[in-house]
Amino acid sequence: MKFFLTIKSEQRFIKFVVKVKRKNMFGKTADSVMSVYSRFLLRKLEHYDILKGQELTLAGLINKSKNTLFYNNHDLKKVKNIRDYQQAVPLRYYEDFWKEYWEKAFPRLTNITWPGTIPYFGLTSGTTGANTKYIPLSKEMLRSNQKAAMTLQGGYYRHNRNKPIYTGKFFFLGGSADLNEPSPGIFSGDLSGIVVKEAPELLLRFTFPPKDMALLSDWEEKLEKMTDRAINENITGISGVPSWMLLFFEEAKKKSGKNSIAEIWPNLNLIIHGGIKFDPYRGIFKREFNNQDVQFLETYPASEAFIAFEDLNYNRLRLMLGHDIFYEFIPVEELGKNNPTRHTLHNIETGIQYAVAVTTCAGLWSYIIGDTIEFELVNPPLLRFTGRTKYFLSAFGEHLISEEVEEVVSDAARYCGIEVKDFHVGPVFPSAPDKPGHHRYIIEADNFKKIKPEKFALETDRRLRKKNADYDAHRQADLSIKLPEIIFLKPGAFREWMKSRGKLGGQNKVPRMDNSGKITEETFNWMKKNKFILS
Repeated sequence: MKFFLTIKSEQRFIKFVVKVKRKNMFGKTADSVMSVYSRFLLRKLEHYDILKGQELTLAGLINKSKNTLFYNNHDLKKVKNIRDYQQAVPLRYYEDFWKEYWEKAFPRLTNITWPGTIPYFGLTSGTTGANTKYIPLSKEMLRSNQKAAMTLQGGYYRHNRNKPIYTGKFFFLGGSADLNEPSPGIFSGDLSGIVVKEAPELLLRFTFPPKDMALLSDWEEKLEKMTDRAINENITGISGVPSWMLLFFEEAKKKSGKNSIAEIWPNLNLIIHGGIKFDPYRGIFKREFNNQDVQFLETYPASEAFIAFEDLNYNRLRLMLGHDIFYEFIPVEELGKNNPTRHTLHNIETGIQYAVAVTTCAGLWSYIIGDTIEFELVNPPLLRFTGRTKYFLSAFGEHLISEEVEEVVSDAARYCGIEVKDFHVGPVFPSAPDKPGHHRYIIEADNFKKIKPEKFALETDRRLRKKNADYDAHRQADLSIKLPEIIFLKPGAFREWMKSRGKLGGQNKVPRMDNSGKITEETFNWMKKNKFILS
C-alpha cells in the first residue's frame, strides 16, 4: 500500500504498467498491480464522505473556474455553499449552453465555461435527437473518466481474485477512433476515439482492436477486419453495447466455425456492458458461454460524465463519486417549472423519478443530461436507470416510462419462448374520432416462429396493465388505447435500418421509445418498403 501512496496520479500508474510491459513482466504481475490499485480506489469511494465530499467537489470546481466568462457572469466569487450556487446558477440543457456560451466561440472555447482551451469535443446526437451535440471534454474530464474506469475494475477484482484480465487483450467494441480537427489542436469525434488518442502508444498494445483498425469509420469493414483478427487473439475482456456485442459474436462464430464464444475465447472473464437494459440479452449471453463463469458488470457512462457502475455487493448501480463531478437531482414532474426543486445527495429519497444534472470539470454547470433515475438506497447511493426525459409513452395519457416497457417486453418474450434482439415502440394515433389509437411494437427476435404476434400482444398488454394503473385505466373496454400491435422483423432488420441512418455500430443504439410517433411511423414504413416485416 505504501507504494500506491507515492503514486500521485493515474498517469504515473500507467507509466509504471508500461515499464513493466517493456521488461516482459506484464502478465500476472501487471494484473496483480491493477488489482491492488483498483481495489484501493474502490475503498476510497466506499469511505467517501457523501455530504462533505460533494460540497468540497463543488467548491473545488468553482475555484478552478476563476477568470472564465461563466464564473464572472454568475458572480461565483460570492458563492459560499450549495444553496448560494443553486441561486446563482440555473439549470440548463445543452441547447442553452450552446446558444449562450459555446456557439460564438466554437470550436476554440478558451476560458468560456472552463479555464484554458477545451481540446476535445465528444460527438453525440442523443438517442432520439437528430442534431449533433458537441460535448466539451477537458483534460481533467478525461482523467476523471479514467479514474472512474479504474474504480469499477476494483469491484471485479474484489470478487474475482483468480481471474486475470490483463494477461490477454481487452476488447473495446466502440465507435470509430477517427477524429476530426475543426481547429488546429482541437479534435472532435466519438469518445472511444478520444480515449485512443490520449492513451500511451504502448498501452494500446494491451487492448483490442489495434489503432489502425480502430480508426476505420465504415462499420461493416471494421467488423469484418476485427473479427478476422480477434478470433486468433487471447481476449480476456469485452466492453460495449449488448446489441452490438451480439452482432460481433455472430460474426466471430461464422469466421471461426465454433458454436459458442466460450470455444473461441476460453479465457474471457469479464464483460462490461452499458447503454441499454441488459435483461433482454442475459439469457443469450449466458448460452454463448456455456455457463462459463464470466463476470457481467454494468456501467452507466454518459457523454458528459461517468455516472455509475455496478456494485457487485448489491448487484445495483452505485453512483460514482470522488472524480470531480457534482450531482443534482430534479423530480421529473417538476421539469419545465420556473423553479424546480434541486435535490443533492443531502436530501434524495428512494422511489422518486429524478432527472440528473451534473456540474463537471469540463465546464458543464447544473447541466441536465436527459437521463432519469430512481434511487433504491440512499447510503450508499444505489440507483437504477429508468429512461430518458424524452423517452416515455404518454400519447394517450398512459404515462409509461422506459423501464416499465423494457421490463415487460423482456418478461413477455421469456414467457413466450423468444429472445428479443432489439425493439422500438411508439403510438399510432386514431384515424377517426371514434377509433382509439394504440401502441406499435416493432420487434426483431430469435425463435419468433414459435408464437403469433397476437399472443405476444396479449401477454405484453396483460403485464403492462398489471404494472401501470394509468395504462390499465385507458385500456378498459378499449377506452382510449386498443390492444398493442406487434410487428415482427426478419433477422438483421435493425442493423440495416441503422445503416441507412448512418448509425451503424459502436455506441449507437436503436431508439426504444418515441412519444411523438414520428420515428415509429418512419421505422415501420422503412421496414415495410424494404421487406423486413414478417407476414
